Amino acid sequence: MTNHQITLGAINLEAANPVALAKFWAAVTGAETSAGGDSVYLPPNGPGGFGMFFQPESEPRAKRQVAHWDLTVPWGSRAAEVERLIGFGATHQWDVLEEFPHVQWTTLADPEGNLFCIAEHPPVDQQRV
Repeated sequence: MTNHQITLGAINLEAANPVALAKFWAAVTGAETSAGGDSVYLPPNGPGGFGMFFQPESEPRAKRQVAHWDLTVPWGSRAAEVERLIGFGATHQWDVLEEFPHVQWTTLADPEGNLFCIAEHPPVDQQRV
């Protein structure tokens, strides 16, 4: 039996303005952008990070977003992180704070409307039952 280890290499997004959207996500992740033609690559910022690749839109945006990413922050820091990201241009969409005992999250949209969540997980001994 072969042991497979799959890791996330990069999230790829089409964007109306790849440079501007990459700058927003560089502020979010703390990574440095690397432009190449009309596209921009944002490498992982550290061993647990993820890369992002932004390219020009090939056709109009779909009405429904079929996937989004969940970003995790330490317990107790979600609200401050949400405020920081709003300061960079994210838009608050909604909060889910009481629905699940193992997670609280805020859903945001980046400057081009792509949804993403900022989640925090309480320590096991603080989880509701």
